[in-house]
Amino acid sequence: MMRPLRDWMLLRLAAAALSALLAGCASLGTYFHDAGPPPAAPLQYDLARLPFSEYWTHIVFNGERIGFSRFSIRPLAGEPARYEINSEASFVLRFLGIEKKVTLKARDTVEHDLALVDFAHEYHIDGSELRLAGKREKDGLVATIVTGGKPNEQRLPVQGRLYPSSAIGLLPVVTGLAPGREYTYQVYSGQVQALADVTQRVVAYEKSQFFTGNAFRIETSMRNQRVTTWIDQQGRPAFELSLQGVMISAIEEPGTARRYVALASLNKKESLVEFSLIRPQQPIERPREVTALKVALQGVDEPPPTDGSQRCERTQGNITCEMRRVAAGAATGDEAAADAAHARYLRPSISVQSHDPSIRSAAGEIVRGSASRTEQIARIVEWLRVNVEKVPLDVFSALDVLEKRKAECQGHAYLYAAFARAAGIPTRVVNGLVYSQELQGFLYHSWNESLVGGRWLPVDPTFSQTAVDATHIKIVEGESLADLMPLLDWVGKTKIRVLAVEHQRQ
Repeated sequence: MMRPLRDWMLLRLAAAALSALLAGCASLGTYFHDAGPPPAAPLQYDLARLPFSEYWTHIVFNGERIGFSRFSIRPLAGEPARYEINSEASFVLRFLGIEKKVTLKARDTVEHDLALVDFAHEYHIDGSELRLAGKREKDGLVATIVTGGKPNEQRLPVQGRLYPSSAIGLLPVVTGLAPGREYTYQVYSGQVQALADVTQRVVAYEKSQFFTGNAFRIETSMRNQRVTTWIDQQGRPAFELSLQGVMISAIEEPGTARRYVALASLNKKESLVEFSLIRPQQPIERPREVTALKVALQGVDEPPPTDGSQRCERTQGNITCEMRRVAAGAATGDEAAADAAHARYLRPSISVQSHDPSIRSAAGEIVRGSASRTEQIARIVEWLRVNVEKVPLDVFSALDVLEKRKAECQGHAYLYAAFARAAGIPTRVVNGLVYSQELQGFLYHSWNESLVGGRWLPVDPTFSQTAVDATHIKIVEGESLADLMPLLDWVGKTKIRVLAVEHQRQ
């Protein structure tokens, strides 16, 4: 029996959360104490007088050491008013008995006030690579993003100063650290290839057993997610909490960090599964045959969306959702009018390169001779079943999957969307939860919705379902990592109680 493999999304979210400060924080008040009056003058350094040029941190996820990060900043050779920031992270996670290694490297050139000049980043997961390079121009930012070996140009309008996400930890130090101060600015995040507004508040001056000396406690908010950081007297992030305290990073001696990596002593437990699995009070039998499901959700701030396949509402402090299987049926709507109204679901993206000649050629062969959209969808799903192996292999784009012919569920959703859009079927990627019979709980998962007969038809290419079973709970739509950020509000704190289950009649 196939199991949902989309938990690799959590691995990528964790990477983004660490490097771009995109996660939530937990309260560990018993471990942090008031350090008395802060220094009379705000702690402040300009870049030419920073007490450090480099630091290392270790990373702990769900109680297991999983990797390290390194940060350095130095004057740019030949340009004393500019600086080069180099940051990298390397960590290992285990999932379903398979070891995953992720590496992220970034080089950002900044002005003396940390304003972005240009950048070059690269990310590697499971043999797939994403590279991007760009620069700040007068009225915006231009970048070239390479995934699947093919470049895509990105242009974003920007007004005022723009900073790289690597500067988030330094900006309060350069601006001045004193309790009560607040800073708001905009950054470009290479991890999610998007602009984001950042707000930082200096909330306390504290001491703790987790670091030496006193430190300023800073709460950072970015895309509605938060991280708490304690910055020491040298301007370094001595300790940091994210993902409700499940992810921790702290200053580490360089030799110790390197030794852990060399000894391959990182992360021997299935931390990702333990953290993300949501077990209801009772197992669901034959989940792929479920036609209707009603559940109560706890620990969730906002209800999932209501649409043609699910209805969610807040009742008596809980959120109740009812999901029903939606069959394709006959295409009865005005397809041309629907296409015009949903043109954005026909356009290519960085992850779904539906305009690429190899995608278009393959899609044309797959759907040739089909009499309807429903038949086209069935042929694409069948082609993926036969030609793409279902393995926990993470990818960045549809082209990665077409080349490797293997992927987890997000890769299946990318390639399905690329084929469908190339065939003229408006299609989107959706993300949420689905029940795993093997693990007896809900895991994070990706699937698709295609426009058929004027309505959105849920399709799951990972399970080869042209009409998905009702254990699918949609939370967000979108194919970029930025679109997935709201899922961080769910991970690690959501509970599900099954209220009713219906199976298809035998």
